[in-house]
Amino acid sequence: MRTSPLLAAALLAAPLAAVGCSSCGKSTTGPAPEATSSAAPGPADSAVAPPPKAKTPAASRQGNVVARSPAEDILYVADEDGSALHLVPLPFDKKNPVTTAPLPGRPAQVVALDGGEVLVTIRDPGLLLLIRPDPAAVLVEAARIALPADAWGLAITKDEKTALVSSAWTHKVSAVDLETKKVRFTVDVAREPRGIAILGDGSRAYVSHLVGAPLTRIDGIGTVNPTVKRVSLPAAPLRLPYETTRAEDASLGYALTFSPDERRLYVARHALGATGVKVWYGMPTVDVLLPRDDSPLAPSRKPPAVFGAHINAIPVEDPTLDLPPGDIVQPRAMVVRATTRTLLVLGEGSLTLSELDATSIDPAAMVGKKHPLHDEGATGGGPACAAPSGLALSSDERKAYVFCRSTNVLAVLTFPDPKADVKFSVVRIPLGKGPDDALVAEGRRLFYDAQDPLVSGGLGCAGCHPEGRDDGFTWSEFAPVEEGGNATFAAMGGTINLSAARQTPMLAGRVAAQGPYGWHGESETLVDRILAGFALHRWDERHVVDKQTARPRALAIAAFLRSGLVPPPREKTEPSDVEKRGKAVFESAETGCKSCHAGAEFTDRVPMPLPRMTVRAGYSDEKDNNKYKTPSLLFVGGTPPYFHDGSFATLEELIDKNDDRMGKTNQLSAEDKAALVAYLRTL
Repeated sequence: MRTSPLLAAALLAAPLAAVGCSSCGKSTTGPAPEATSSAAPGPADSAVAPPPKAKTPAASRQGNVVARSPAEDILYVADEDGSALHLVPLPFDKKNPVTTAPLPGRPAQVVALDGGEVLVTIRDPGLLLLIRPDPAAVLVEAARIALPADAWGLAITKDEKTALVSSAWTHKVSAVDLETKKVRFTVDVAREPRGIAILGDGSRAYVSHLVGAPLTRIDGIGTVNPTVKRVSLPAAPLRLPYETTRAEDASLGYALTFSPDERRLYVARHALGATGVKVWYGMPTVDVLLPRDDSPLAPSRKPPAVFGAHINAIPVEDPTLDLPPGDIVQPRAMVVRATTRTLLVLGEGSLTLSELDATSIDPAAMVGKKHPLHDEGATGGGPACAAPSGLALSSDERKAYVFCRSTNVLAVLTFPDPKADVKFSVVRIPLGKGPDDALVAEGRRLFYDAQDPLVSGGLGCAGCHPEGRDDGFTWSEFAPVEEGGNATFAAMGGTINLSAARQTPMLAGRVAAQGPYGWHGESETLVDRILAGFALHRWDERHVVDKQTARPRALAIAAFLRSGLVPPPREKTEPSDVEKRGKAVFESAETGCKSCHAGAEFTDRVPMPLPRMTVRAGYSDEKDNNKYKTPSLLFVGGTPPYFHDGSFATLEELIDKNDDRMGKTNQLSAEDKAALVAYLRTL
């Protein structure tokens, strides 16, 4: 691998330096015309210059971690952990080494345009970078467009004149005019917007979310006044219990994409309310929306005429839906393979590239092929693939390029073709370097991995804590069924027996303290809490964790949680008068907020007895233990729902209905309550 010295030097004086690439400096407009005079041409000089070369469309109009150039001579890989862009020459040859370009922040997605131009989203600070070729055979920054913090998802219109960018933590979507290099509009949307898909006619776009099943639809993206609305898309409706209230419970909505004819929109995520075989965390799914009227393709399940005792949990009326959940665990990226009419879905946790039937009413119900990414026979000298996070296809769709985040390699898969006597193969190409600390590097691998049976029952830490954040979901914690058993989690509360409600806490930036941890403060240290989680996050209540064997894994995960996870960006602005007023309310002795929510993480970490609350339907009454550890308020504005059982959907509701349960708020005026909420959102 090679890092351009020009880039390193130029970073001191310019936003982005330059790197070499095989397509740089090549003319895309044909030969220049000869000089002419204003006199009428004679017979010998009547020739005219050839027309400019037609622009080659982008290989994909949707951003991804991996992007192929239209000329198929360069593969661009966004390395978020390394804050770099890798340029891999195609076809790969060790004589043409990979070039690495440092970036001004952590990149999320890339779109490669004709002539070597590249669009890159930068998370912190929120930016859209336009990088272009330079006559000196280097890449330079052509434009830097400031966007709301945590710029993540990216898509462009068919005419390549407009880009849409989602900003995850700040829950915004912005349109950028690529001709003027200016932001056309920015709109507020629901939590954690991620993937973006734009119809070919440019009339509207759809946005997926990391939290919740509904999509966001944006119309009028070519105007300065777009319209925004939520579109319902039930998660795995054919695998939900009858008369469920959990059709809207989903997470990990990183990716969505249209079918080639745009009659279907595919959305990959986890359906947290789905049933199946040992599906304590729900089921991975690819749901289908029909853009013609924004209706789901799959209907809801209907009970059969004969109703069995367990039929609400297992869909015995259709055995094909009684599925194990392990094929596309933690779906992270997805593309359409048009030549085979299939969908390729990356399982971040399952370490697989799964091929699904794109014509199915429920594509994830039957995985056609599973292409392993951690094949021991892979060549190229690189380490095994872990945490696959992005992919692109070759133009003939016979190869897939997959970036493996936890092992810093590019896996090049060649699909089998019996007719051409081509066998499946994997070549791995090292890219960049991982963390210098070996313990942190191992913790990073374990955090995303769902395959280690000692760590969990089939779901990686990132399955509930994507990027160290939270899934916005309230889980069910079941008590041991017998002496010596352990509590376990399940997504489907009420299916087996009443259980305790547990809202997923955010981890990034909140785990520096020694302890205690757990909603009741039951774990003395972070490592103790992780060890408890090894038993908690699985189906089998009788599972026993060998702590001596598991402790090295817990130590590694703890190291990564503390130094590898990146907290959400915090924009530095002067506090408003309302926020100043809210801070005064928060710090006043009358309210007493600061007496418990103190220190750098705004918590004293002490379990405090709290008055009883109304028990949520489907959950048990925890009357035997009413002490709850003071939660951190860092980034609290972006982590609804609130309280240990997710009782309050918003901060406004939490303050309004607190009823002096935590601190004293009943005496506050409406203005003081609003000011307090405004201040909390700045933490």
